[in-house]
Amino acid sequence: MAATIPAVLVRELREQTGVGFMDCKAALAEANGDLDRAVTLLREKGLASASKKIGRIASEGLVVSYIHGMGKIGVLLELNCETDFVARTDEYSALARDIAMQVAAANPSYVRREEVPETVLEKERAILRVQATSSGKPAAVIERIVQGRMDKFFSEACLLEQPFIKDPEVKVEDRIKEVIAKVGENIVVRRFCRYQLGEGVERPAPSE
Repeated sequence: MAATIPAVLVRELREQTGVGFMDCKAALAEANGDLDRAVTLLREKGLASASKKIGRIASEGLVVSYIHGMGKIGVLLELNCETDFVARTDEYSALARDIAMQVAAANPSYVRREEVPETVLEKERAILRVQATSSGKPAAVIERIVQGRMDKFFSEACLLEQPFIKDPEVKVEDRIKEVIAKVGENIVVRRFCRYQLGEGVERPAPSE
């Protein structure tokens, strides 16, 4: 039976290499928990170079559509890469469709946490602080509680921080990094739009 790899070790390897959760876990298993050996294995596979590609200009790509629930939900998503060649690959097209499905299923409000308006953050923090204060714990503990709950807020509201629908053990951001490592180009979710049938429409009250 394979040895269990501690999550803290997987997280440390991810921070060092920028590689996705599952690839890090597999490398550590292959290296019998040896962190340095795992880094070497990832580099040999070309995966550890993914983090170096993040930040490069990505202006090519695809705009994909996804319709769900017999026309009840529709999504338009722009996913950017560096060249038209990569945009035409099966790996890239599959990623674009998976992320569009993610938007349909998980209904994020933003792509990344940096896009959340400060007014929204302040309102959320204020609500969480009131909830935490009722526990009667010290102020320092309350602030830690608020921060932890804010992380949960980001994991629900921000696309890149949501658990990936096809593998909830990894975030959407991690899945993108895995494809970056495979195709050798930066990949960026630029924007999305989600429509739900009847959303925002006031329905008449039922007649008596």
